[in-house]
Amino acid sequence: GEYHGTSAAVEYAVTALKVAHLIVLGHSNCGGVAGCHAMCSGAAPELEAKSSFVGRWMEILRPGYERVRGAGAAQDQVRALEREAVLISLENLMTFPFVRGAAETGEMTLHGLWTDIAEGGLEQYDARAGRFVPV
Repeated sequence: GEYHGTSAAVEYAVTALKVAHLIVLGHSNCGGVAGCHAMCSGAAPELEAKSSFVGRWMEILRPGYERVRGAGAAQDQVRALEREAVLISLENLMTFPFVRGAAETGEMTLHGLWTDIAEGGLEQYDARAGRFVPV
């Protein structure tokens, strides 16, 4: 499409407001992530239709699904996919030249967080360890 509301908000935050920290926060029991898992595993073929805006949005997460596919029961895959969604969002943010530039010069730091809504836990992605760690 031609309208990019979220992208515009990020651009404004980085270029005009000069935010120092940009946080991607994923969460447990995410309906979008569960829907992506259902679509990618074949349980929601209606989302595969090119006319499905929701399906096209969820398609962004397919690489994360491929990384967790076969990793235990479906419930475990969905839980892992919640964290993958955070990582993919961080990767996508770095495709914006203004984000990449600000991150590379140290003007801004990207953070990937995941929270367990029921338990109240919070984890942060540790790039050195290659995993989420409790905060």
